[in-house]
Amino acid sequence: MLFCGDTLFAAGCGRLFEGTPQQMHESLNRLARLPMHPRLLRHEYTLSNIRFAKAADPQPGAARTRIAAQQLRDRDLPTLLRHRQEKATNPFLRCDDPA
Repeated sequence: MLFCGDTLFAAGCGRLFEGTPQQMHESLNRLARLPMHPRLLRHEYTLSNIRFAKAADPQPGAARTRIAAQQLRDRDLPTLLRHRQEKATNPFLRCDDPA
């Protein structure tokens, strides 16, 4: 498991209270290169971030993956998604993707 703290959120990323945009970009790129098996623990802003992610990158697969997050939150459970799901649905982990 990986605790991402204020850097990576489900379908989003943290705000810049300290550091520079370049440092945040480098940190997100490092997280994107991690092996595809860890579960990511982070602050729970999943549902609001999904709205942004769908607007920024309206992939049908992303919406299907995130249905599970809604079901977990409906039961007052945290969203604990795998890195591969996050990489496929979080636009901040694909900043270098022209699409």
